[in-house]
Amino acid sequence: MTSWFSLSELAAVRLPDLPQTRQGLEALARSEGWQENPLYARKRQGRGGGREYHIALLPRAAQLRLSILAQEFSEDTDKNARRRRKDLWKRYEALSAHNKTLCKQRLNALQEVEDLKFAGLNQTAAMRMAAKRAGIAIATLYAWYGQIQGHPREDWLAALAPKNSVQANRRAERAECHEDAWETFKSDYLRPEQPSLSACYRRVVSAAREHDWGKIPSERALRRRLDTEVPRAVQVLAREGRDKAKALYPAQRRTRHHLHAMEAVNMDGHTLDVFARMPNGDIIRPCLIALQDLYSGKFVAWRLSESENKETVRLTIGDMVERYGIPDKITLDNGRAFASKWITGGAPTRYRFKVRDEDPRGLLVALGIELSWTKPFSGQSKPIERAFRDLTDDIARHPVCAGAYTGNSPDAKPENYASRAVPFEDLKHHVDRQIQEHNLRTGRKASTCAGRSFEETFEASLADPATIVRWPTSAQKSLWLLASEAFKARKGNGEIHLYGNRFWHPSLTAYAGKKVIIRFDPDHLTRPLKIYDLDNALICEADCVADTGFHDVDAARSHERSRSAWTKAVNQERRAHAALSANQLADIYAKGHQPEASTNRQVPHLPKIPRLVPDTKIRPSAHTQRPAEDLSSDAVEHSFSRALQLVQRSAPIDPKPEEQIEPKCPQYGSRKP
Repeated sequence: MTSWFSLSELAAVRLPDLPQTRQGLEALARSEGWQENPLYARKRQGRGGGREYHIALLPRAAQLRLSILAQEFSEDTDKNARRRRKDLWKRYEALSAHNKTLCKQRLNALQEVEDLKFAGLNQTAAMRMAAKRAGIAIATLYAWYGQIQGHPREDWLAALAPKNSVQANRRAERAECHEDAWETFKSDYLRPEQPSLSACYRRVVSAAREHDWGKIPSERALRRRLDTEVPRAVQVLAREGRDKAKALYPAQRRTRHHLHAMEAVNMDGHTLDVFARMPNGDIIRPCLIALQDLYSGKFVAWRLSESENKETVRLTIGDMVERYGIPDKITLDNGRAFASKWITGGAPTRYRFKVRDEDPRGLLVALGIELSWTKPFSGQSKPIERAFRDLTDDIARHPVCAGAYTGNSPDAKPENYASRAVPFEDLKHHVDRQIQEHNLRTGRKASTCAGRSFEETFEASLADPATIVRWPTSAQKSLWLLASEAFKARKGNGEIHLYGNRFWHPSLTAYAGKKVIIRFDPDHLTRPLKIYDLDNALICEADCVADTGFHDVDAARSHERSRSAWTKAVNQERRAHAALSANQLADIYAKGHQPEASTNRQVPHLPKIPRLVPDTKIRPSAHTQRPAEDLSSDAVEHSFSRALQLVQRSAPIDPKPEEQIEPKCPQYGSRKP
């Protein structure tokens, strides 16, 4: 901030406690003798001359007001100076290489003038000698010297830019053209159909004659103006689309050094460019669903399926959890198979499908895995996409798949397209081998690998004491198995027959012939099944009962030992439950049921039944009595005929009313059995 001011400057700001006009300030200066004070009065340098006075001569209120105004003026001056300096260097950067060389030559000539003045020459002699050495006119040197006036030493190079060349370049870039013609030309060129600039130029020239737009500049002039006024990103977006325009912006580079193995994984599906023949004869392009560890880049689980479906996704996640544990975070694609409620149900960031409160908890939510989604059609968000591109060479273009390779696009079909199809089981083994080789390949350039393989990087991180990985419980392992409801156990011992394999557990005998729920892995049908009742309560884990050869003696002995051990265990359990013998039970049941002697025993009242055969002679002897069912047909017929004869010879059937007749035996006619 300056401290010296002229009387005119003081009068212009109208300071307090001072006259408000220049004449009044001159009278005050004469009366107080400001001009006679050598410390606070001096001649003014520069154009106009006169005298200027120090701020210390002014009253206190005027000094305070003047310091505030001076500070505001200084800030505005500095702001303008910074803007002018920025514009100066921007103009210099727009110069061609030839004009920048001219600026350096001019700066060297002026620098020589400064060196000569420092050596003792005056301004005129120094300018004359410097112009002579540079081979230019002295007037030209004075013109250059005028360009740097008011600029600090560090801005002289930019201040010496040839103004006429800059204006000429700008005039060349902006060719004069009718505004309607220019707008028509731009709109025609910036279309998704990507017309050539020459075709657009021909059309706008033809339209200019019809609409009287005047003369149209040359095609090259319009091309230069287009490149100057319309940024390249705008041209790419309008003509080539959003994806091409996004590629012009630098991609985000994400570091993984803060992670460790199995802390975060990403998952996606990839349809192989290979024809595969299924066991039923169908020819398809199978889908590879895989999980990749983000820290190391290793494939931690994968499965080959007919399509991208939620069942295979669930089983692949289960393979990873069983082998390496439960990750903390997972990044998924927004496909239907991954957004299924059985995978991500209950996640707060699940926006595909309808979300209901009664939806089941998905597998990832049940395991406590933090879920994040990738943007659609954004391969940069999933490193596994880059790994799939590497596997295209390793799997689809391998000699094993010769003739079955489909090409990565419809117009990239090989010459032997669809000449064969790889059997599905052979393709599965081929995929397993290639992914394992992919994990073991050394020389990886990722920052976390540093020349090691993905497998070595993964194992080294797991071995670090700071790495903590969660592991599932035995109950959690059933979460990702496929469920088959209402599966009926076999009658007898309750065996489960599934795809030709037999599974059994002693607990299944109680469910023989009943329906149960089984959970299984379709790719590993010999592993134990988890059996649940219809209320989804676990019954047991049933092992696979393997078949043996007909003459396999060792297998027969082993089976007999297992059956004997089971029989012995069941017998011991029977004895534990049936602790009382038959004699002990007989004593318990007989006690309290003995007949009691009583003199007051009443004879049961017998009903009055008429006597069919009153003669007592037909009563058989005791030794001839036998059950009716033991008589032969001839004996029955003989007895019946004798009874008819006796009835004919007997007395009338109607008895006397007062007579009490005892009932006869229904078999032989006796009164007592």
